[in-house]
Amino acid sequence: MPDAMLELEGLEVRYGVVAAVRALDLRIERGELVGLIGPNGAGKSSTLLAIMGVVPVARGEVRLRGVSITGRAPEAIARAGISLVPEGRHIFAGLTVEENLRLGRAARRDANGVEADLRRVYGLFPAIAGSLSRQGSALSGGQQQQLAIARALLARPDVLLLDEPSLGLAPTVVESVFAALEEVRAQGVTILLVEQRAQVTVSTADRTYVLANGELRLSLTPADANDTARLAAAYLS
Repeated sequence: MPDAMLELEGLEVRYGVVAAVRALDLRIERGELVGLIGPNGAGKSSTLLAIMGVVPVARGEVRLRGVSITGRAPEAIARAGISLVPEGRHIFAGLTVEENLRLGRAARRDANGVEADLRRVYGLFPAIAGSLSRQGSALSGGQQQQLAIARALLARPDVLLLDEPSLGLAPTVVESVFAALEEVRAQGVTILLVEQRAQVTVSTADRTYVLANGELRLSLTPADANDTARLAAAYLS
């Protein structure tokens, strides 16, 4: 059986008395791209934030390469090998593209190979490579999203978490972002992708899980991408 890169066992996240995530079990193998879809409020973002240590785990465990990271600070989790691209991108609008990328290197575990990694992200996102001196605020929404992903990749993560990377983007830009994610997966990075665009997620991911009311309800494969009835049912379950 392949080695698990990321495992969630009985994960529960609570906000006061409200359970956002309930007894979630999830296993992602090394180099997989796994999708997480479902209606608003299903617990998708809370799952990512719990993995990253941004919100506390009320119950259960998060393991990276078989080692528990439950309860660690976000900075420690980043240095252990997980990067998060949050919803809304959160780039530094007042800094240049180059300065934003430099900040992404702060969580690297190895100072070697920076130039090679820079060439890799420039190849993935040519628009970023051509805008190094521009301020983040001057970029389009699609370019800001590409910058956020590029910045996360410069930490050289083993696991990349993405929260709604297609939000607010034009369809052609969404295509380029997903194509870049497929290339990142091909380079060996494990990806957990939270998305609202169900069809493109299901068709791209190795498998996609549906969350509803904080619980895992359904697992989909790329063969289900054109089954519109099943996709619709996933959001109404």
